[in-house]
Parts: sequence; C-alpha cells; structure tokens
Amino acid sequence: MSVILAFAEQRNNTFRKTAFEVAGTAARLAGDMGGQAVALVAGADVEGMGPELGKYGVSTVKALSDASFKDYTGESYATAVCEAAKTLDAKVILFPASSMGKDLAPRVAALLGCGMASDCIELKVEDGNLSAKRPLYGGKVHAWVTATTDSFVLTLRPNVFTAEAGSGGDAAVDKLDGPAAVAGGQASLKEILQEASGKIDLTEANIIVAGGRGMKGPENYKFLEELAGLLKGAVGASRAAVDSGWRPHSDQVGQTGKTVSPTLYIACGISGAIQHLAGMSSSKFIVAINKDADAPIFKVSDYGVVGDLFEVIPALIEQAKKL
Repeated sequence: MSVILAFAEQRNNTFRKTAFEVAGTAARLAGDMGGQAVALVAGADVEGMGPELGKYGVSTVKALSDASFKDYTGESYATAVCEAAKTLDAKVILFPASSMGKDLAPRVAALLGCGMASDCIELKVEDGNLSAKRPLYGGKVHAWVTATTDSFVLTLRPNVFTAEAGSGGDAAVDKLDGPAAVAGGQASLKEILQEASGKIDLTEANIIVAGGRGMKGPENYKFLEELAGLLKGAVGASRAAVDSGWRPHSDQVGQTGKTVSPTLYIACGISGAIQHLAGMSSSKFIVAINKDADAPIFKVSDYGVVGDLFEVIPALIEQAKKL
C-alpha cells in the first residue's frame, strides 16, 4: 500500500494552518491512489499534538520528538524526514509552500533523488499516476508535471487546498527516533529573532488589505490597518511601498515577497505590475481600488473601484463598522 506522507508544520507546539491543509490533501490522495495517509511532525515534546490530525483524515502520525528538533535547521530536519520517508517507503511527500517548506522540501528531494514540484495549486490522479499543476513565469502560464521517479515531493501553496475537520477520530501516534547524526551538521542555530507583533501571517490570512505607491506615505497605512482589523485580516504591501521604507519586507506580496491566496484581496493604490500579480493572482476574490482606470490590476480583479482611495477606504471602514 502506497504511503502519502504529509509534513505537518508546527511552531511552539502549535500546528500552523498549513499542517491541516497538507494532512487533508494527503488523506484525499490516499483515497484516490488506494494508499495510506501518514503525517509527520517534528519538534520537542510533540507526541501529544499528533491525535488532532486524525480529524483531517490522517490515520497515523509519526512524531520526531526530541530536544534536538526544538528549533528548525534545514540539515537536521531534512536528514530526519528522509529517514522517515525511507522507513515508510513513502511514494508522495507533501510540504506546505511556507518559508520552512520551501527550504526543507528541495533538501529532502535531493537526498532522496526524486522528482519535485513546488508551489502546487492543484493535484489530480489519473490511472494511479499523480500530476501537479504549478505556475511558471510569474504566473503567466500553468504547467502539469508528473514525476518520473518512484517518489514525488510536492509543496502546496497555502490557502489553496481546503483544511476542513471531519468526523474522524484521533490519529494513532508513533514516536520515531531521529538519526544519530542529526546534531552534527555543518550549520548550527545560534539565535532566533522574531518580531513580537502578534500579526496574522500573510500566507495564512483569509483577508488581505494591501497598499502600494498610491498610499503616498507610511502614515496613511493606518487606514488599511483599521480596515484589516475590522475584517480580521492582514495588511500587505507592494514592492514599491517596501522599497520606499513604508512597510517591512515581511508585508511584501509578490514575486520577491510572499505568495498569498486569501479568500479576499483588496488592492489599494497598487498598479498591478506582473511581479505583484505573481504573488496574489490566485486569490479567490480580488477587489482593486485605483484612480487610474487603465491600471493593469483591473484586468485580474473581480471588482474594481475607480476613485480616490482616501475617499473609498474611509467609506469601507464605516460600512465594516456597521457590519
């Protein structure tokens, strides 16, 4: 029986939303391929987290639970994940296309010598063969790819694949021993510098309110922050705004920033350069606010408002307060 292995990312012993997305996708693939969905979680004292993944269709959770996995390092995690994949004879290994997943997945694929597809937005199984759809050339085209190797490593774009808890029970948890050389890599983690902002991660936000050069200055982002707060969303920015020093790079959406797929993306004063579209064009609904009726952003928008954003945004804030 084929094993579909899902890497369930966690931070501080709390699953990221993407962990449930890859777990649910693994369960669906297992049904289509006649296999078994198994999740893998790594960290310190993570055995108690595993049962929760059973609600998303995973039958078994393998826990790499050890103090050496408390903080993420690419070398140690890749070695441990590869050992687990070999032991399970996993045919498909799923990762989220998060910062960690983008670093870990290619390491695992290289060590296993297998095919890989990154930032996948759709999967299908035909005649027992798995194919993945992924964007190319900044999202201008999409390609279906199939591995020619026995195993296939995939990263899944966050917020694209559903993560709905079903009626399933708790998954069984087995503790795995990490490889003996896990702590002897060429790099060691010295310190983690983390912004204690409590903000919603852009890649996991269901609603994003983003601003560009049309915001005219950093002081005007207070309007976007207020609207995003009312909508329980996050604030994003274009590269132009980040390069101008108006917003931190962690807020940047686009080809050189973060790729997002929220349910609602509100673009304020963003012209719609191809580099920006590459990072948000897979959003379910796109609303553009721009005084330039010919701005490229309107070509990809579901709804467009041609007008002064400093008049439109306050009106939206008032309506959001009423709701």
